[in-house]
Amino acid sequence: MPQGGDGRYPIVEAGRRACPPEDVGGIYGYAHFLEVIANPKYPEHREMIEWVGESFDPEFFDVHEANLAIHGGWVLKKPEA
Repeated sequence: MPQGGDGRYPIVEAGRRACPPEDVGGIYGYAHFLEVIANPKYPEHREMIEWVGESFDPEFFDVHEANLAIHGGWVLKKPEA
């Protein structure tokens, strides 16, 4: 996202939960996906874990990573006095 002419641009200051994996199937697909990875009794549990990776944590959120994803992690630097 290009920086605006006035030097302002959106930043993420807080959030919660991980971004859904690509091709998970939208909102309803993500809800189902979360059920499946949380319950080893689902027939497709192992397949989903292998697809997303063992390290996927649906509760993880990182402000820095979110800012990198939307605009490359720019930070507003105040001019030195």
